[in-house]
Amino acid sequence: MAILLKGAEVSEKINQYVINKVSLLNQAGVFPTLAIIRIGNKNDDIAYEKSAINRCKKVGINVQNVILPEDISQQELIDTIKKINKDGKIHACLILMPLPQTIDDKLVRNTLSPIKDIDGITDISLSKVFSGQGIGYSPCTAQACIEILNYYNIDLKGKNVVVIGRSLVIGKPVSMLLLNEDATVEICHSKTNADDLKKKCKNADIVIAAIGKPQVISKDYLSANQVIIDVGINVDNNGNIIGDINFEQAKDLVNAITPVPGGVGSVTTAVLAKHVVEAAEKTI
Repeated sequence: MAILLKGAEVSEKINQYVINKVSLLNQAGVFPTLAIIRIGNKNDDIAYEKSAINRCKKVGINVQNVILPEDISQQELIDTIKKINKDGKIHACLILMPLPQTIDDKLVRNTLSPIKDIDGITDISLSKVFSGQGIGYSPCTAQACIEILNYYNIDLKGKNVVVIGRSLVIGKPVSMLLLNEDATVEICHSKTNADDLKKKCKNADIVIAAIGKPQVISKDYLSANQVIIDVGINVDNNGNIIGDINFEQAKDLVNAITPVPGGVGSVTTAVLAKHVVEAAEKTI
């Protein structure tokens, strides 16, 4: 049976760090505050919003909910973001994505001040991830992968890592974060030849699956002694949450694996809270 890389322990360590930071900030008269912008009432957005609020309450971070109608105009949304940018009592802002198709995603994302962009959605924040310089924060889910690997003392230096997925939310940023840890990284995606993908995955020391397809990675892609980070969150026909990895096939083959649920997702909101307090610290 593979070692389970559970997120709860990682989250608790981050929580204690954040709680200590919040206490020091409060003593200095600073009360870390996060604004969450949600457009409409999509179930996924509401679930993540609730999770983020619960995490923030647990560590002493204030939250302001900004709930906007599905048919909000682009200019109204931009004006809302600009108001948050100017509000000195709000230290960070989370805009739940994706935005409605009627809105220019790039324009709206880049309206947010990088100083308050704690989930790495602005171009300036992402440029820091890729260049290692500038302001802003890494996308929380990508950073959560690194936090898990570091917590469980999984050495990344010189290791061969295959990242399956190339989104700006996970695939590309986590690849850059892995490079910063001196890993050797190969990015695969939906256009990668299927047979090549199997070979690349089998030969990797670490596989990070972030493709959003339920249990698409079977034992045919895996080998012994591997570490598997499953970022996928999918719902099966019975309403159960499952990952991109076929867990039942992987658990008796690989060396270590993150469970779904209870893995990467549980660390993501802890990273979010950490970014909020770090943004608040910069205002002192």
